[in-house]
Amino acid sequence: MEFLPLWLCLGFHFLIVEWRNGRGTATAASQRGCKVVDGVADCRDLNLASVPSSLPSHSRMLVLDANPLKILWNHSLQAYPRLENLSLHSCHLNRISHYAFQKQGHLRHLVLADNRLSENYKESAAALHTLLGLRRLDLSGNSLTEDMAALMLQNLSSLEVVSLARNTLMRLDDSVFEGLEHLMELDLQRNYIFEIEGGAFDGLTELRRLNLAYNNLPCIVDFSLTQLRFLNVSYNILEWFLAAREEVAFELEMLDLSHNQLLFFPLLPQCGRLHTLLLQDNNMGFYRELYNTSSPQEMVAQFLLVDGNVTNITTVNLWEEFSSSDLSALRFLDMSQNQFRHLPDGFLKQTPSLSHLNLNHNCLKTLHIREHEPPGALTELDLSHNRLAELRLAPGLTGSLRNLRLFNLSSNQLLGVPTGLFDNASSITTIDMSHNQISLCPLAVPSDWEGPSSCVDFRNMASLRSLSLDGCGLKALQDCPFQGTSLTHLDLSSNWGVLNGSISPLQAVAPTLQVLSLRDVGLGSGTAEMDFSAFGNLRELDLSGNSLTSFPRFKGSLALQTLDLRRNSLTALPQRVVSEQPLRGLQTIYLSQNPYDCCGVEGWGALQHFKTVADLPMVTCNLSSKIVRVVELPEGMPQDCKWGQVDTGLFHLVLILPSCLTLLVACTVVFLTFKKPLLQVIKSRCHWSSIY
Repeated sequence: MEFLPLWLCLGFHFLIVEWRNGRGTATAASQRGCKVVDGVADCRDLNLASVPSSLPSHSRMLVLDANPLKILWNHSLQAYPRLENLSLHSCHLNRISHYAFQKQGHLRHLVLADNRLSENYKESAAALHTLLGLRRLDLSGNSLTEDMAALMLQNLSSLEVVSLARNTLMRLDDSVFEGLEHLMELDLQRNYIFEIEGGAFDGLTELRRLNLAYNNLPCIVDFSLTQLRFLNVSYNILEWFLAAREEVAFELEMLDLSHNQLLFFPLLPQCGRLHTLLLQDNNMGFYRELYNTSSPQEMVAQFLLVDGNVTNITTVNLWEEFSSSDLSALRFLDMSQNQFRHLPDGFLKQTPSLSHLNLNHNCLKTLHIREHEPPGALTELDLSHNRLAELRLAPGLTGSLRNLRLFNLSSNQLLGVPTGLFDNASSITTIDMSHNQISLCPLAVPSDWEGPSSCVDFRNMASLRSLSLDGCGLKALQDCPFQGTSLTHLDLSSNWGVLNGSISPLQAVAPTLQVLSLRDVGLGSGTAEMDFSAFGNLRELDLSGNSLTSFPRFKGSLALQTLDLRRNSLTALPQRVVSEQPLRGLQTIYLSQNPYDCCGVEGWGALQHFKTVADLPMVTCNLSSKIVRVVELPEGMPQDCKWGQVDTGLFHLVLILPSCLTLLVACTVVFLTFKKPLLQVIKSRCHWSSIY
């Protein structure tokens, strides 16, 4: 009996140990799936209902995205006092307990995006107020109003980056961001903001990036955030953008006003360093030439600005809105998809540093190329999809496009370009003149010829690499029109008869071409078999939409990767397509929409295993007046095709012989049946005597 207490103690001890071991096993199982590497614990999307407690206590980063936590309790993060980065994205959080972050004094980055914090926002705000060292906070997608957001951001003066995107903010005043003097980046996109009171951002003296895209702002007047470097107000309903008229230096470098309803060119700061201006998809135009008035008073607009008891009047000249703006540092200007009918004299002179100019999808009819217009620094000019009928080049002007690399004139009404336009354009690599009714000069245009040219000459443009002449109504090419170039990309599509049945006009650039498009150029049944053996570097070849009856030939080493033969007149597929080594190197080939004959094709069996045919399920052939998918053909030659392999004469003999034999037998039977009566009738008619 004296050992009974000892046995009881030992038994109790073993029970405790077993209970602890069991608990440890359960905890390990619940944490299974978390990836821990160098202080980073990744537990995203593991269907966790609570924060794991058995991770390393020294973890600096904890990712719990896409777990149904719902509530962050006071004790949830106590095991990780060294956390610097915590992500709780899409965790269905509707409540953060008051002391949930009490021991997270090292936390710098906190992501709470796409939760439901608006339901218990006061308690959640109290929890956030304990994070005195927080620098980055993401509250996007929480259905927060401006009052809720103001409460959550209160006293968080250490914040440098805040995201309130995808919430329900509607009106901003100076109380929302009060006390955030260190804030450098603010994201307010995809809210419902329709009004920003004056002074709403005045306290944000360190603010550098502001995103207001996808809101409902009708105008921005008296813009005075001089310290801002990046401003995105795209996808609003802006009709006006007017910067403050004070002669103070603005640090704004990038301004995005695209996809709005601007009527006039924005009134930009008088002193700034703006290098990127995005104005695409608005309703802008320059109207001075359309406005017939001699009174300067009729050319201005006055804006009445009321801020409390203070009233300001801003006067703006509507027809010279660009003249007082500082565009000297501008490098990228996008004015596409607007209503511009012309560019005012001197407009491009104010942009000496401009390198990219996009004016596509406007209403331009003419463009004057003068000295410094476009500027010498220009490398890309896009004038596509306008109504350009004429380009004018100032007399004696040379080298105006000396630094231009890309020139897009597609989809206009041009008949040619001025003589000398491309003189000294030693940097140009890409020209797109598709969908203009131009013609190529058969010989070089005389240098002393003045006035607009009726043709375009690309000869001896050594830097030219890519040329698109799609749909230009070109006549048959003559005299090697691309001689002296090193073209790698050439598009002659939709120019019927441009090759006149021969690819010899392309021999001058055959060694350098890598991409060649000859779609819908009229290569027909009368054309000899196309031989592309000289095009050793060709990687992509488009021959679709023609009337080819024979497969093109490729000999020697071939770099071809893509071949398009759709919509031709091919009735047979030669065996060499799947047997020749050069063609076996193809990565993609298109063969559909051809009138193939199922009985006249040699390589269908191998073709079904030719995985490079991108449109194999759509390849069909004609079998006994029926259209059949090639992939559905039976193995080997179909039974209906066997007669097609027999000699035609023998075939007709086999058909005629049974008929002849049948007719002979019938005649014999008739003759034998009616032999005696027939002889008697003949005798009675002719009165012959018979001897019996």
